[in-house]
Amino acid sequence: MNAKRTLLISFPKIGAMALFTLLYLLGPNLPSIRAAESVKPPNVILIMTDDQGYGDLGCHGNSVIQTPHLDTLHDQSIRLTQFHVDPTCSPTRSALMTGRYSTRTGVWHTIMGRSILYEDEVTLADLFKQAGYRTGMFGKWHLGDNYPFRPTDRGFDIAVHHGGGGITQTPDAWGNDYFDDTYLRNNQREVFEGYCTDVFFREARQFITSGSEKPFFCYLATNAPHGPFNVEQSAKQPYLEKGVPEPMASFYAMITNIDQNLGSLMQLLEERSLSDNTLVLFMTDNGTAAGYRNQPSTSQGSTSWGGFNAGMRGTKGSAYDGGHRVPCFWRWPAGKLGTPRDIHSLTGHIDILPTLAEICHLDTRSTRPLDGISLLPLLKSPATNLPHTERTLVVHSQRIETPRKWKTAAVMTDRWRLIDGRELYDIQTDPGQREDVGADHPDIVAQLRDEYNIWWSSLQNRLDTFPFIILGNDQSNPSTLTAHDWHGNQVPWNQRMLRNLPEANGYWAVRWEKTGWYRIRLRHWPKEAPRQLDATKARIRIGDLEQTMELPPNAQEAIFTLYVEAGEHPLQTWLDHDEKAVSRGAFFVEIKAL
Repeated sequence: MNAKRTLLISFPKIGAMALFTLLYLLGPNLPSIRAAESVKPPNVILIMTDDQGYGDLGCHGNSVIQTPHLDTLHDQSIRLTQFHVDPTCSPTRSALMTGRYSTRTGVWHTIMGRSILYEDEVTLADLFKQAGYRTGMFGKWHLGDNYPFRPTDRGFDIAVHHGGGGITQTPDAWGNDYFDDTYLRNNQREVFEGYCTDVFFREARQFITSGSEKPFFCYLATNAPHGPFNVEQSAKQPYLEKGVPEPMASFYAMITNIDQNLGSLMQLLEERSLSDNTLVLFMTDNGTAAGYRNQPSTSQGSTSWGGFNAGMRGTKGSAYDGGHRVPCFWRWPAGKLGTPRDIHSLTGHIDILPTLAEICHLDTRSTRPLDGISLLPLLKSPATNLPHTERTLVVHSQRIETPRKWKTAAVMTDRWRLIDGRELYDIQTDPGQREDVGADHPDIVAQLRDEYNIWWSSLQNRLDTFPFIILGNDQSNPSTLTAHDWHGNQVPWNQRMLRNLPEANGYWAVRWEKTGWYRIRLRHWPKEAPRQLDATKARIRIGDLEQTMELPPNAQEAIFTLYVEAGEHPLQTWLDHDEKAVSRGAFFVEIKAL
């Protein structure tokens, strides 16, 4: 092992694949190294579901939901029982991809241009690709829909995904409904047959079995069971018959469908002799969205199922554990990790990248400073808990344009939870967080507030900067902007809202890559579903440049041709109807450099 570490230091620019090849060629001279480690780097499959909570699994005590394959994965895995993420999806995804607290990366909301990962962040996919891995992502990205923020701009060789934060959201293909939808394959729209989860697993299986000799990193991030809760009637009927109310019955059915797809994936790994050298990692992105209700409803005198939250307080979006404590399973049958067991030490989303980097020998010197730590010593230890230095983690939910101190925040240690800077809970004696003991432990409150203050101060230099969508680049010309990424307080982020033509407006933070002429098309409706504008006049502002035009009757778009200087010039539009005294922004804007 020491000889191998010397090689890593002596050849700092060698990627993981090259290093493993070198070790193979030098094998006769390095018998101890060959005996200590396999020549072939491990494959990695990272599965993350959307809005599934800790209690939405049979193996965690839910007596109603059917998840036999996830339960088997649980039994075969090392389980991190105190694994925490941010209380909502985009922040968790940014921390997962970077090993850094989400707010540092520019992501603290799910809309408003604040779900876009800063351009200078290095992703987990970047690192795997640099190390010689094939990289693929399937499902939900939600870290930017435009260049240079798309998955193929962030290290993935192949990406099959929907737009925005969910199917039916504003950037998604118009009219998608989870069945036979149009998704993006490497940024080109394509019609796919089947239910969304089935499609994403099917594409992942094809990627895994493509025949390449390279190891692979597969990021399989389902949009299910995120709402809207569209699923086959036959899938949810068994839950309805058990007294599970809607939308929980549909929510459970979506999870059962994920479970069935997981079973097929695990069977494929066995059939292709990939199982032993494939690390399968399962987690979710926040607490449950629809799997628990505080008060079960009653129907005709009988109490219906109220869901299961594993005894936790709070659900998605909450600072209490129910909002951010989620499942995290690590399965690697070849014995590279310790035996299946529970680990109760405090861990989090920021730890995934450094842990995978150590396991797969990824070079992290190109990343910005990491907040997470490698969990490999913890995963290898035969003990339930590995003694380690006490650590403090912070998660929060902002969902506003500019983050506010102590907003929906949890400061955590192995024992304590400080909520919003005021409430203190002893998680070891009160895991349900029912009794605020802050008055009894003012020293702990002060200590955790101090640690939060240090953390908050470290974020300040990034809070007033923007992830700029780049226009005029050959990698994306034309580009289409949607109201999902408006900066402002009125953001129509889904297609249901758009159908009502809300009186809303905002601006886009954009960088015009080159000086020149641009053709800019303003629409209320997407290109694939053209309809008449509800407007008589159009106006556009790019930095200090502004132009207005009258619109002819029955116009479906307003077209401007403008000469724009290169640089960071915000873009805002207006589509006004003078007779109705109504003003809206253009919900869809297409920009092409001429």
